[in-house]
Amino acid sequence: YEGDRNSQGQRHGFGKARLPNGDTYEGQYENGLRSGHGTYRFKNGALYTGDYLQNKKHGKGVFFYPDGSKYAGDWVDDQRQGYGEYLYANGDTYTGEWANNKRHGQGTYVYKETGSKYVGCWVNGIQDGPAELIHLNHRFKGRFLNGKPLGRGKFIFDIGCEQHGEYVQPVQEEEEEEEAPLPHEPIWKASEITKLTPWSPHDEE
Repeated sequence: YEGDRNSQGQRHGFGKARLPNGDTYEGQYENGLRSGHGTYRFKNGALYTGDYLQNKKHGKGVFFYPDGSKYAGDWVDDQRQGYGEYLYANGDTYTGEWANNKRHGQGTYVYKETGSKYVGCWVNGIQDGPAELIHLNHRFKGRFLNGKPLGRGKFIFDIGCEQHGEYVQPVQEEEEEEEAPLPHEPIWKASEITKLTPWSPHDEE
């Protein structure tokens, strides 16, 4: 360690440290602990630059992961919590609320490959609640449960019409096989085509 110390000899103020595992830290210390702004480089190639409180990532910071992904946003007690943006290794992005390191609350997920985006609610990292799934020339407005659309909703087409209907869970057929059946995808059952209407999944709450 090179840097400032307090009268008790603890790291205090600005300093640079090399840890026994090969990681390095350069930044602020308070009474022997990383507190304030600093940059921590991991031996595996990851890097965090941002706020610390008592050795934990806390406040605002950017984390670069070894796979090329990156998170920029709020941290609480070493976890992604609050509001932040995550760029995934495949180019997808999520911008929105976080809790306990997971997507949780309101957020927008953009799929790089298709350009589609999910705008709506998340629970513990999974799409869950009222949302819109926006594609290039149409969008779906409805509710999601465990990452899949379920219940009433509508497809809105850019040409100016809507298809109303609902996603229903198909009935699992009883089979005598030992293996657990794969969960079936919900099936869309259309009811009517209309002009554009103001219906939204929040109306039923």
